Amino acid sequence: MANSNFVDYVKIYCRSGKGGAGSTHFHREKYIPKGGPDGGDGGRGGHIILRGNKDYWTLLHLRYTRHIMAGHGESGGGSRSFGADGKDVYIDVPCGTVAYDAETGQFLCDITEDKQEVILLKGGRGGLGNWHFRTATNQTPRYAQPGEPMQEKYVILELKVLGDVGLVGFPNAGKSTLLSVVSAAKPEIANYPFTTLVPNLGIVEYRGGKSFCMADIPGIIEGASAGKGLGLRFLRHIERNAILLFLIPADSNDINKEYQILLHELEEYNPDLIRKQRVLAISKSDMLDDELIAAIEKELPADIPHIFISSVSGFGITELKDLLWTEINKEENRIETFTHRNLEINKTSDEDDFNDDEVPDMEEDFDDDTREIDEEDF
Repeated sequence: MANSNFVDYVKIYCRSGKGGAGSTHFHREKYIPKGGPDGGDGGRGGHIILRGNKDYWTLLHLRYTRHIMAGHGESGGGSRSFGADGKDVYIDVPCGTVAYDAETGQFLCDITEDKQEVILLKGGRGGLGNWHFRTATNQTPRYAQPGEPMQEKYVILELKVLGDVGLVGFPNAGKSTLLSVVSAAKPEIANYPFTTLVPNLGIVEYRGGKSFCMADIPGIIEGASAGKGLGLRFLRHIERNAILLFLIPADSNDINKEYQILLHELEEYNPDLIRKQRVLAISKSDMLDDELIAAIEKELPADIPHIFISSVSGFGITELKDLLWTEINKEENRIETFTHRNLEINKTSDEDDFNDDEVPDMEEDFDDDTREIDEEDF
């Protein structure tokens, strides 16, 4: 996994800019020796902003950019000159990226659309200059506000792939083979468990030039929601899919039991996944005759539509596309009301993490904002 270009989890250190200090300047001019206070305001500190970018499909570009810091606001000057705002920093991420607080696991924001922007950390406001504090009884205010301090936070970014249909099944259920048959995707296919190590996306062509996106998720095993196998790392990608296509081989000992195990793992990971529309496909059905198909149908769960298919012979593939297209376009399946669960930090602390001592030394950034007052008599 370390050598894969598909990166769906990164932990980064973010720091916004601090606000510039207000000025305590007094106006001085040849014929106006006592012009009064005219100190300008400090500039705003730079924001840290997440921005959706449809040209990205992974978080690889952030793996080696762990420290992201915005610019500080500049101090105000005389003649009510405002300090310049600190430079905002944009973090481009693929659509489908979710941000969490790395310390608490709390959900922060969700980026789902191209060019969507969310302020992750706000820059500190600039301090007011002494011009704001003049009054009839205090005409020479010799003080100004310091800028607000910066904000800093460890942030976890998780990518959850956006697909219309997500393939759910045990290892060697035939998910990658199905994806390679119905789309132009070329996932690795082999006769051993966990051949698929990263999610694969494919565009499935449908009638009339229509199409939909199918996502092949690495195989799930019993106990995946507790961290066994690869399931916990990639169960997050199932959250984004509108339809869940459960794929179970026809030669399984108990199809209904395997379906219930998969359903239980999804529910343990996130109960909201149970609300998604599900379709059950019995793969490798080319080895079955009509009598066996009728016998298996009696044992299948009655609460979801099912279909028998064979990726090798093409049996049932057209009917499967028709069924998926019908389910995708149902209004109740197109409305997304999904709630992201908060992270359990102890489960993700070993994924792509880095030590606190890697944080750059910022002592020079915490200088005293107190500005020396000109004691010249006014």
